[in-house]
Amino acid sequence: MASRDFCSPGEGMEILQQVCSKQLPPCNLSKEDLLQNPYFSKLLLNLSQHVDESGLSLTLAKEQAQAWKEVRLHKTTWLRSEILHRVIQELLVDYYVKIQDTNVTSEDKKFHETLEQRLLVTELMRLLGPSQEREIPPLLGMEKADLLELMPLSEDFVWMRARLQQEVEEQLRKKCFTLLCYYDPSSVLCPLCPDADSETVKAAKVWKLAEVLVGEQQQCQDAKSQQKEQMLLLEKKSATYSQVLLRCLTLLQRLLQEHRLKTQSELDRINAQYLEVKCSAMILKLRDRLEGAIHLQEQDMEKSRQVLNSYEVLGEEFDRLVKEYTVLKQATENKRWALLEFNKAYR
Repeated sequence: MASRDFCSPGEGMEILQQVCSKQLPPCNLSKEDLLQNPYFSKLLLNLSQHVDESGLSLTLAKEQAQAWKEVRLHKTTWLRSEILHRVIQELLVDYYVKIQDTNVTSEDKKFHETLEQRLLVTELMRLLGPSQEREIPPLLGMEKADLLELMPLSEDFVWMRARLQQEVEEQLRKKCFTLLCYYDPSSVLCPLCPDADSETVKAAKVWKLAEVLVGEQQQCQDAKSQQKEQMLLLEKKSATYSQVLLRCLTLLQRLLQEHRLKTQSELDRINAQYLEVKCSAMILKLRDRLEGAIHLQEQDMEKSRQVLNSYEVLGEEFDRLVKEYTVLKQATENKRWALLEFNKAYR
């Protein structure tokens, strides 16, 4: 938040309570942000009077609710028509399966044939579409007038429709009992039970089942709403915990660095002491070696001094002998060189 306009504690808490009581779209705002930015808090408070919890404006939310209401109405109407159509198809399928094994009465045959004829003509008329002028030709070149000629007789249709209501009710009752048996098998009486009130009891339980299912549906919706609220709360807690975790990690990193520096200084001090002791030991070892070498050198110098003193006693005779030795050594070297050259020449 960039603003730093603080408000009084009483006013800030009042605005905070009003903002928090509104169901605004989820946003990661802390109490400190709202207290330190009263103008933004007031903006949220004013905005909450024009939007709902999903962020839609109240007008658009109202229109959306009306649109969903109309959708549910059309869906209910379509479902009723679809259920009736499927029940009629099941009646016809059961009839054709039944006639493969048993004989049926003439009334049953007339009823099902009239029903099938009426259903086929109605479906074909729906496929032809409205009767207004069209650019494309009708299906198979047929008009609605042609299909009306295929309609069953009005007397047969009235008779069939009266019986159809009973057949549809019976088929739906069986489906309801099947659903009841699936949902709560223990609440359904045995089909073979001769009790005359069994159908009435099962019908009462079916009506009760509808209420139970509506209640369970409402419980599911409430559970979804609670789950949504829990998810929002979880997101807020996750954001808060992430910030706390980052602060803890930063603090831990700083403590580790400080501890490492203290440990490093102690380690450097120990290493310095070790090097100092090692250096002192090497210096002492070198000193002992130098003293031994100096002692040996002094012994050699003493021996050389004694030899020189003995030579000095000889005097001029020693000098003459040295000169003769030098001449003889030089002559020997010359002869040895000449011999080598002689050998090289005669090889």
